Amino acid sequence: MSRQTIKKAILGFFIVLALLAVGVAAGLWWERNRVPGGGMEMPAESSKDGRTVLYWYDPMVPSQRFDKPGKSPFMDMELVPKYADEGGDASTVSINPGVSQNLGVRLATVTRAPLDSSVTATGIVDFNERDVAIVQARAGGFVERVARLAPNDVIGSGAFIAELLVPEWAALQEEYLALKALGDASLEEAARARMRLGGMPESLIREVAASGKIRNRIAITAPRGGVIQSPDVRSGMTLMAGQTLARINGIGTVWLDVAVPESQAGAVRVGQSAEAAFAAFPGKPVQGRVTALLPALSDAARALRVRVELPNKDGRLRPGLSAQVSLTGSGGESALRVPTEAVIRTGRRALVIVAEAEGRYRPVEVILGPESGNDTVILSGLDEGQAIVASGQFLIDSEASLQGIVARGSDSTAAMPAPVALHEADAVIDEVSGAYVTLSHGPFKTLSMPGMTMEFPLARPELAKGLKAGDRVRVGARETDDGLVIEKLDKTGGAQ
Repeated sequence: MSRQTIKKAILGFFIVLALLAVGVAAGLWWERNRVPGGGMEMPAESSKDGRTVLYWYDPMVPSQRFDKPGKSPFMDMELVPKYADEGGDASTVSINPGVSQNLGVRLATVTRAPLDSSVTATGIVDFNERDVAIVQARAGGFVERVARLAPNDVIGSGAFIAELLVPEWAALQEEYLALKALGDASLEEAARARMRLGGMPESLIREVAASGKIRNRIAITAPRGGVIQSPDVRSGMTLMAGQTLARINGIGTVWLDVAVPESQAGAVRVGQSAEAAFAAFPGKPVQGRVTALLPALSDAARALRVRVELPNKDGRLRPGLSAQVSLTGSGGESALRVPTEAVIRTGRRALVIVAEAEGRYRPVEVILGPESGNDTVILSGLDEGQAIVASGQFLIDSEASLQGIVARGSDSTAAMPAPVALHEADAVIDEVSGAYVTLSHGPFKTLSMPGMTMEFPLARPELAKGLKAGDRVRVGARETDDGLVIEKLDKTGGAQ
C-alpha cells in the first residue's frame, strides 16, 4: 500500500470521529433543550398563576413524566401539567364537579342486605301424581253397562263409570235378611260383617237392610273429579276381585317440571315461591311453590329438574302447556351489593369506580358474586357505605386509563384473581364452520347482552361434533380479552 493511500485512510478516520462527536453533542443539546428534563423526574415547581406543578405529561403516554413544559417527544402536542392542588394520589383521577354533572355521573352506595336468589327457567305442566284415584272391582262379577268414556275425558266427582252384577252378593244378602228376621242382634251383626268382607260398600248394606230386597247390582262412580287416564272397562266383561276399572288423575293442582340450568342449580331451594307465566294466558301469572328438587340432572340439557306445584281450581292448566317460571327466595346470607350497572367488566377482571372527596375517583378491582335482581353481589374489593359511580363510570375509567392509573384491589383480591364466569343462554345453530359457530342466541343475562345472531369462536373444535344447523343448544361462553369464546354446546332438543 502506498504512503499516500495510508494518509487518506487516517484522514477519513478522523473525519468520522469528528462527525460522531458533533452528533453526540447535538443529541445532548436536543435532550436538554427539547425534551424537558431529559425524561427524568425533577422537584416540583410553581406555575405563573401560583399553582404548584408536580410534573408534565403526555396524555397519550401518561406513564412518562417530565419536569418542564414543551413539546411531547412522542406526539406533536404540548405537554400537560399535573397540579398538586388537584388532590388525590397516583391512583385517583380528579374531575371538576361541573364536568361530572355534564357527564351524567350518578352515585350509588355499597349496601349490605340478605341475598335474594332469583332464577328464570322454562317448565312443562304435568299431572300431580299424588292426586290419583284407582277404581277397582271389590268382588268378581259381570259388567252390565258402562258410561261413554274415553282416555283424557274430564269428569266430575261422583260421575257414573259402570254398573256391575255381582252374583255372590245375592247369597250373602239373603242370609242377612233371614237372620235379621229371627231378631237375633248378634247373628244379624255377624251377617253384616260377612257382607262387608264380600266387598259390599256400606251404603249398599244400609240400602238392603232398609228395603229388605236383594241388591246384587252396583253402580261404580268416580271418587274424585279429574282426567280419565285409562278406562279399562267394557260392557259384557267378566271381572275378578281387585281388577282395575279406571285410573283418574285429579287436576285441582298440577306439577310444573322446570329445567334449571346447571350453573344456577345452587340457587334453588325447596319452599321457594314461583311465578309461572303462560303464553296461553297472557297477563295472568300463576303463583306456586317449589315442592321438590329431583335427584338427577337431565342428561340432554344438563339441567336440574325442579318440581313446582300450582293451583288449578278452574282446570285451565292442562298437561303439556309450557311456562316461563321465575323462582325467587329470600332469607339468605347477608352480602355486599352494588347496582349491576355500576360494574365494568373488561373480560379478565371487573372494576367499580369509587367516588372520594373533592371530586376524586378511584378505579377498584372487585370479585363478583351472583346477581340478585338489579344488584350484583361483591365478594371482595369494597366496603359497606362506600360511594360508587353508577352512571358515567366508563368515561371516568377511560380518563384513568389515559393517565396511566391502574385499578387496585383488596388484599384478598390480590391473592385470589377474579373468576371468569361462564355465561349461558339458549340458542339455535345457524352454521358450523371449523373452529367457528354461528348462533341465533337468546339474551346472556349475566352480561346484560340481548339476543342476536353472530359468529363465535370455539374453544375446542370438538365442541360442535355431532351438531348441525337447526339444532337447539344450551350455550356456555367465557369472556376473554378477544371477546366471547364458546366453551359449552349442549344439545337441548330437536332441530328447528
